[in-house]
Amino acid sequence: MTVSSSLYAQQFLPTKSIVNARDLGGYITEDGRKVKDHVLIRAAHLADATDKDLEFLSQMPVAKVVDFRTESEKVERADREVPGADYILLPIDASGHAKEQMTDKEKKKFTRGKKKFDVRKIIVFAAFNEKGKKVAREMYPNLLFDPECQAQFAQFFRHVLATEDGAVFFHCTQGKDRTGVASALLLAALGACRETIVADFDATNKVYEKDVKKYTRRVKFWGGKEEEIGVVKAFLGCNTDNFVKALDRIDQEYGSLEAYLKGPIELTDDDFKKLRERYLE
Repeated sequence: MTVSSSLYAQQFLPTKSIVNARDLGGYITEDGRKVKDHVLIRAAHLADATDKDLEFLSQMPVAKVVDFRTESEKVERADREVPGADYILLPIDASGHAKEQMTDKEKKKFTRGKKKFDVRKIIVFAAFNEKGKKVAREMYPNLLFDPECQAQFAQFFRHVLATEDGAVFFHCTQGKDRTGVASALLLAALGACRETIVADFDATNKVYEKDVKKYTRRVKFWGGKEEEIGVVKAFLGCNTDNFVKALDRIDQEYGSLEAYLKGPIELTDDDFKKLRERYLE
């Protein structure tokens, strides 16, 4: 089922300083129902949210804010509070704990000696670094197959299921990888087709298109080929081709996304029914 450009335009929220803020409302499921508006919201962090942004979310109203960032990310860029919303930290390391495996010299190169990390500052270095390539290549398999990540996504569904009124606002740092996978699993649980799931994931690239193009040119200038460009896509946007490969692996190992959700994500038939009753119309 093709997702129209007009639906994308409606889904992006009118927030000034919350990046990649999108409503999952409007997506059509395979049984012809539709995801309700203003009940499932995906985005980047809330550290830069303006007072008006927060007021907009509180009037929605957002009942829960689920943060997938690690503790260090959270401390570096703490969320501003959405009035009336419960805050839930479910830390997921999309890198497969790559930082713990780095030498001190590598850590210094990746951070440029600064406390605040900005991936754009090191993207050319990362594109030609073997550990950077490994993180980019294994990001989505790690998020979907690592038992620690699976356990956190399973907890995420418990919070979504327990929300009887108001919206669930879920995010990571850029609202693309951890948030994108969470969104994909939600849409799968609600009965969306593969095309819709992939289209929602790929829509992030519309947000970060300028940076991806800029740094792809730089990497190409230094001799970068497909693998190095893939690092740029993974770190600054999202690498949709790699995400699709991870979905294909789910089909190979579990038979379907639904079977995967019933497996490590621990959803029951009653959970599927409750999710669809609550979030579809």
